[in-house]
Amino acid sequence: MSLKLYNTLTRRIEEVKPLDGETIRMYTCGPTVYDFVHIGNFRTFVFQDLLRRYVCYKGFPLLHVMNITDVDDKIIDNAHKANLPIQEYTSRFEEAFFEDMETLGLQKPDVTPRATDHIDAMVELILKLREQGCTYESKGSIYYRIDCFPDYGKLAHLDLSQVSGEGRIDTDEYTKENPRDFVLWKARKEGEAYWDTVLGSGRPGWHIECSAMSMKYLGESFDLHVGGVDLIFPHHENEIAQSEASTGQPFVRHWVHSEFLLVEGEKMSKSKGNQYTLRDILEKGYDPLAVRYLLQSVHYRKQLNFTFEGVEQAQSALQRINDFLVRIREVSDEIDENRGLSG
Repeated sequence: MSLKLYNTLTRRIEEVKPLDGETIRMYTCGPTVYDFVHIGNFRTFVFQDLLRRYVCYKGFPLLHVMNITDVDDKIIDNAHKANLPIQEYTSRFEEAFFEDMETLGLQKPDVTPRATDHIDAMVELILKLREQGCTYESKGSIYYRIDCFPDYGKLAHLDLSQVSGEGRIDTDEYTKENPRDFVLWKARKEGEAYWDTVLGSGRPGWHIECSAMSMKYLGESFDLHVGGVDLIFPHHENEIAQSEASTGQPFVRHWVHSEFLLVEGEKMSKSKGNQYTLRDILEKGYDPLAVRYLLQSVHYRKQLNFTFEGVEQAQSALQRINDFLVRIREVSDEIDENRGLSG
């Protein structure tokens, strides 16, 4: 019984052995439920399902946790525009996500924690980081000090001198000591959802959510963390920094990332009109099994070019497989050469 995977952290194919000697503990990044999930995300979710099934096929007991991000900037903005409380707004898209998973034949993880149900765990983790001297406060918000973690950048193999602090590190307009630092707790703003805690009134930053939820259910150290390559930096890098600084233990042994999905050779975006949800594709009359077939037709570490011609080819391939199975069932086992084929 052997399971080998490419580890983003070490850049090597390595054998995965359960830390506890028995159960593979795996955390996979789930959806941010601000809208229907698009096929780029489903490429990752299909891969995660395939990996889940393969781990079990190899004979390992598996504990699989996948988070539901139900509070972030997009959710708050969209809920405000819809004039709905965030829980009412997100519940619709969370339900739709699980329906889409079922449509594609994806197995549901063992635990699917919502971020808003784990605020206490996030606060506890931030307090631990404060004790370690890894945080500072600015205008009511609490930040993680990157200089607290000398190994920062080890997952993405970064030269920190090349990191400007722009992009997705922290897009909010908060004052930071260092542009590379990231927010752990965001001070309350007028009209936004907030929680009253010992940290003050506010809400968690995105990165702290996954660290708190993964360690709550899988322990301070666990076996596999899976997501798309777009999450390597800064999200997963920040998870490592805050988790390992708080516990003094290695956070995850094996990091596994799937590549991007292109649409008709181009990066998917709303502005280009090529950002499709699963429901958009099914409304065109395509078989969901064909969509799944296409999404897992290319190795997970290579980019996949999604085209509608490709979906049609996938449907044809599935039809050939189904026709073959029908013929097999019709074979008579009275002939020695055929015996066992139809069983």
